Amino acid sequence: MEIVYVYVKKRSEFGKPCDFSDRQAELNIDIPPDPELAGQFVERNPVDTGVQCSTSMSEHEVNTERFEMESRGVNHVEGGWPKDVNPLELEQTIRFRKKVEKDENYINTVMQLGVVWPPQLHWSLQFPRGCQAPAVPGPAGLVWLLGGRRLAADPKEPSVWKQAQGSLQQTKGDPQEIKRTATHLSWHPDGNRKLAVAYSCLDFQRAPVGMSHDSYIWDLENPNKPEITLKPSSPLVTLEYNPKDSHVLLGGCYNGQIACWDTRKGSLVAELSTIEFSHRDPVYGTIWLQSKTGTECFSASTDGQVMWWDIRKISEPTEVVIMDITKKEQLENALGAISLEFESTLPTKFMVGTEQGIVISCNRKAKTPAEKIVCTFSGHHGPIYALQRNPFYPKNFLTVGDWTARIWSEDSRESSIMWTKYHMAYLTDGAWSPVRPSVFFTTKMDGTLDIWDFVFKQCDPALSLKVCDEALFCLRVQDNGCLIACGSQLGTTTLLEVSHGLSTLQRNEKNIASSIFERETRREKILEARHREMRLKEKGKAEGKDDDQKDEELAVNLDQLVGKAEEEFFDIIFTELKKKEADAMKKQPKPKQPLQSLEGEEEEEEEEGENAGEEEGGEEEVPA
Repeated sequence: MEIVYVYVKKRSEFGKPCDFSDRQAELNIDIPPDPELAGQFVERNPVDTGVQCSTSMSEHEVNTERFEMESRGVNHVEGGWPKDVNPLELEQTIRFRKKVEKDENYINTVMQLGVVWPPQLHWSLQFPRGCQAPAVPGPAGLVWLLGGRRLAADPKEPSVWKQAQGSLQQTKGDPQEIKRTATHLSWHPDGNRKLAVAYSCLDFQRAPVGMSHDSYIWDLENPNKPEITLKPSSPLVTLEYNPKDSHVLLGGCYNGQIACWDTRKGSLVAELSTIEFSHRDPVYGTIWLQSKTGTECFSASTDGQVMWWDIRKISEPTEVVIMDITKKEQLENALGAISLEFESTLPTKFMVGTEQGIVISCNRKAKTPAEKIVCTFSGHHGPIYALQRNPFYPKNFLTVGDWTARIWSEDSRESSIMWTKYHMAYLTDGAWSPVRPSVFFTTKMDGTLDIWDFVFKQCDPALSLKVCDEALFCLRVQDNGCLIACGSQLGTTTLLEVSHGLSTLQRNEKNIASSIFERETRREKILEARHREMRLKEKGKAEGKDDDQKDEELAVNLDQLVGKAEEEFFDIIFTELKKKEADAMKKQPKPKQPLQSLEGEEEEEEEEGENAGEEEGGEEEVPA
């Protein structure tokens, strides 16, 4: 018997939330047992049943509010002693303290002066490896993200910390009321305990009125307030620490100027380039060069110029290269530079990522300016926001633009050797891991950080983490590969600690990564050769079709050409005959006077004979 119960509802009530109410239990139907069916049951012996010994666990995600702390100092002054006690006498003060501590109300009074701190919480949930887990407020305003396996109730057990994978998140917001985008990050070269953040609004002519130009240097130990405030004349788009002198910073301004700070001298700009010799557009890339003095650097801008500077004389650049791939050195044809790459092991080479999706490889020591542009790599559909060589294999470099990240080889110029899938969100930045050759990081407009490990997985990221709701704009990895700093569109800088597995070099990883790079490079070369052959064949077919068409045209016009040639030939012959006859007539001698009558008669007879011969058809020639 089939039980069917129909629920009737008006169409206007579709989509409304259900309103449940309590009521007594009702018996809708009662089916009595059938004794005839009891004989059909067969006892099953033995019975195998699967049992799960471990307890069932649930997965939960929670993000607590950031706990801010502020450090304040208090200067205690000795006071409050009775009149009969001299605070300068040590014996009297000790005797009085002992007397007060014996009082019964002393403990209650002290307890009321402060708040009892609750005991530390311990989590006993299970989270998948690498996922974001509940955040526990910690000291100094830090937020600890616990991820990994199960955490026991007692954190002192040694097995707990071996299994648990800690992930630290620390947020630093823009102190200004008008929020700006964190456009660039730079780690302190000594110890990596400080982080320089450049803030700017990159929306063209949409900067809000009253927007601050300041950028900040943050201390990881005190994330509530910036340690140093940098005050440029124009908002900073990029900011870099000097690797040789940690007190010196280089900044690229929105108005195209290059600024230099010395933190020992304060927050104001120490050196500033003159605006007449600076870039015409915002400076999107600045890099320090590995020189003996440690004062040389170069910058790139969307005006199509790459300039070299010496901060000892920063008023004007020492050298300028125009990014004109036609090699005509015309600024009107130059491609806008938006990212830079320089490897200290290759001191003469540098690479530029452009707004048009083309990577330009350059040689600084070329003899002529046209020879400084060596080659180009094209493959992106939009601006290249990130460009970086692999720290272990400099021939291979990473580019991030449009919806993909691509890995290139200098030996294959027509196409990239590896690339990610096309994401739904736009990619904004990327970087290699400094400790693992097969790991790189990318940020997206939907606030997601992706960690890729192409030795482990090629099609999808090894870990994808939702960092914030707004778009992530920039990314910077610490030198030891453990911390990642991400800057968002609203000026929030988030620090993430990578698990031990993603920040430690694996066994034979270098050999595996090298073999993958070489294999993909060979494959791309074979495909390029195949494409060249196909293009040559198509060109040959096109040329063959043109020859056939020419032959047909010649065959059609052959009769006309023969007719024209015959006419021209006979015309030439007739004109020559007429010339010869005229010359013969001129050469005939004149007749004498006595014989004039006889000659006249003979000539008449000859003319009559000639006329008669012509009338007969000209078959015979009459001799003169």
